[in-house]
Amino acid sequence: MPIKTQEKTASQRQDFSHPLVDSYLHHLLVVKGLSENTVSACSRDLKALLLFLRERNGTLEEVNEPTLFLHMISLNQKGLTNRSLARHLSSIKNFFDFLCEKSRTDNNPARLLDSPKLQQQLPEVLSQPEMESMLQQPECSTKLGFRDRTIMELMYGSGLRVSEVCTLRPLDFDPQAGVLRIWGKGSKERLVPTHLLAQEYLTRYLQGWRQAFSPKADFVFLNRSGLGLSRQGIWKMIKRYALQAGIKRAITPHTLRHSFATHLLEGGADLRTLQILLGHEDISTTEIYTHVQREKLIEIHRKYHPRARH
Repeated sequence: MPIKTQEKTASQRQDFSHPLVDSYLHHLLVVKGLSENTVSACSRDLKALLLFLRERNGTLEEVNEPTLFLHMISLNQKGLTNRSLARHLSSIKNFFDFLCEKSRTDNNPARLLDSPKLQQQLPEVLSQPEMESMLQQPECSTKLGFRDRTIMELMYGSGLRVSEVCTLRPLDFDPQAGVLRIWGKGSKERLVPTHLLAQEYLTRYLQGWRQAFSPKADFVFLNRSGLGLSRQGIWKMIKRYALQAGIKRAITPHTLRHSFATHLLEGGADLRTLQILLGHEDISTTEIYTHVQREKLIEIHRKYHPRARH
C-alpha cells in the first residue's frame, strides 16, 4: 500500500494488538460513540486478521487484496457462517477506510472484496394474544413482578432495545408529555411515545416500587441489590414469562421489539414513522417488517383459499 506507521513491530505483541487498530477502536468508542459491545466485536475481528498475518509472518503494513481474500477463506474453513464472515469483512473495510481518511494508507485493499450473500432471516414475532398472555404473567403484587410487568409494557409498547431499557434513567421519562428520551446505538437520542397503560405502570413503579429495591444506581430498573439490571437478567426474565404463557418458541427481548413493529404495521402505521420510533438509521432495516407481513399473508392465503387446497 504501504501503510505509513512508525511502529511496524506492534503486530508481533502477544495480544495481537497494533497501534493503528488501537487508534481505530478508540475512534469508534470515543468519537463515533458506538457501544462497547459493537467495539468489542470489531476488536475481535481485527485481532483475528492480525493473528492470521502473524501465523504467516506477514504484517499489517503489507496487507493487500489477495492476503485478505486468503484470510476470508481461512475463516470460512473454520466454519464461520456467512453472517459472521460478512461482519469480519465489514470490520476490515471500515478499518482501512479509517486509515485512508487519516492518510495512513493510499487505498483500501478490501474495497473490491465481495461480502458473502446473506439469507434474509425474518424476525420471530408473537401474535397479539401471545403478547397479551405474556404481559399477564408477572405477579404485580410483588416488587419484582411489578418491575417485570413495567419492563415488558415498555419494550412492547415503545419498541425499546434491551440495552435501552437497561440504561434508562428516571429523568428520561416525561410523564406530562408521555414520552421517553432514549439513547440508542451510537449514543443517538430519540423521543419515543408510550401508551397510557405503560405510562401508568412506569409512573407507579417510579413513585413507589422502585424505592423497595433500595436504589444504589441511577437507573430506572434495578436488581435485588439495587443496581442496574443486566441484559442477561432481562433475557432470562422474558424467557421465563414466555414459558409460563405456554410459548414454546425461542423468545428473546428483541422479540418484543419485533412484535411492537409488526403489530404497528398491521394497525396501519407507515414505514417512515416506524423507522423513527425504532431509531433505525436506514429505512431498509425497517423494511424487513413488511416481509413479515407478506409471509403472513401468503400463509393465510395458502391455508384458507379454496383453490390452494388442491
